[in-house]
Amino acid sequence: MSSQDQTHPSSLSAYWMPFTANRNFKSAPRMLVSAEGMHYRDDAGNAILDGTAGLWCVPLGHAHPKIVSAVQKSVATLDYAPSFQLGHPSAFELAERLKAYTGNRFANVFYTGSGSEAVDTALKIALAYHRAKGNATRTRLIGRERGYHGVGFGGMSVGGIGGNRKTFSTALLPGVDHLPHTHNLEKNAFTKGEPEYGAHLADELERLVTLHDASNIAAVIVEPVAGSTGVLIPPKGYLKRLREICTKHGILLIFDEVITGFGRLGTPFASDYFDVEPDIFTTAKGLTNGVVPMGAVFVKKEIHDAFMNGPDGIELFHGYTYSGHPLACAAGLASLEVFQTEGVLENAQAVSDYFQEAAHSLRGLPHVIDVRTIGLIAGIELSSIQGRVGARAYDAFVRAFNDGILIRVTGDIIALSPPLIINKQQIDELFGKLAAILKTLA
Repeated sequence: MSSQDQTHPSSLSAYWMPFTANRNFKSAPRMLVSAEGMHYRDDAGNAILDGTAGLWCVPLGHAHPKIVSAVQKSVATLDYAPSFQLGHPSAFELAERLKAYTGNRFANVFYTGSGSEAVDTALKIALAYHRAKGNATRTRLIGRERGYHGVGFGGMSVGGIGGNRKTFSTALLPGVDHLPHTHNLEKNAFTKGEPEYGAHLADELERLVTLHDASNIAAVIVEPVAGSTGVLIPPKGYLKRLREICTKHGILLIFDEVITGFGRLGTPFASDYFDVEPDIFTTAKGLTNGVVPMGAVFVKKEIHDAFMNGPDGIELFHGYTYSGHPLACAAGLASLEVFQTEGVLENAQAVSDYFQEAAHSLRGLPHVIDVRTIGLIAGIELSSIQGRVGARAYDAFVRAFNDGILIRVTGDIIALSPPLIINKQQIDELFGKLAAILKTLA
């Protein structure tokens, strides 16, 4: 077998896979070898309808010709450029385009290589901003239970998923507290859009302010819609209340939009959908359509200017080797062009009701205890097998792949977030196959 044969690797042993039961996978591997539009193709030649946009990161579909062409041209022109004390034109052009894409509400963009890096960058900017403003005691960070903010030590510290934290608990950042999560099956099961119950949970921030004093709190970070923990949608008024409390006490509000950014809710960003504006927000994933890893942190003008009004020299001692990578910038510019010229958000808006109705049609099937939807996101929560949490949803995942659809599972929650180019026929296929699978689960 040729060493160039990527369809059938000679061995699976060397690659230590992330967030994967490696021994289980390698005993019965599921190999993807190509992708185009709404579909992957496996090593047996089977088409797999992508119900998850990869890992939430391919909103424009796979192998979009404009993005492919842009990256090919970039790698042949400028394959890499250092970003410390040097620049290249596309990094500045992309930042201006991204600024405009926010409606010029956010003035500056700091590039990273991933969502995890974007979160850690946002936290560092928040801490350094308060220091630059003469408020150096503002060092405490507030996250939320069941929040996911990547796998850096900062992101894990403000995150609230126990499985991600337990092994590293002694090495997490000090001075971090957490708001309660908003998930309530008893009050909000089978909700379309924002649930009615739970806005009062934002007032827990007032309790934390009383406990720690506002003069010691730098920032609150939340996902507008929590994705990786299993699609938790904010109650009506919840995010607005967080904004009000943060403003009242001079606390920065950070939105983690790594999942919700770039159209997932049918708007450019979740802040547009909910009409709540943070001080800082993080992005990645859809920024480049998943083609080249990249993240970006957007900040308000007054935050950026607090650094620029200080002494001459390096204003923020932070950055990455791959900040503003030329290939990532090329992919980002091409992705923005596709968003703005091909009616992607319009399609997402047009099919979102149909998608959500299809998701809620699963109500009443065996083991389904909740369906929650917003935009082109659906969470289907299954009852757990006693003593084997996650086993039922994982069984559904394997069966789904074998039946030609890709779903994502976390615990016993199935999450669906297809590319925004999905059509009604593909929605029917996705939920039709999933319904048949749910009827057969033990």
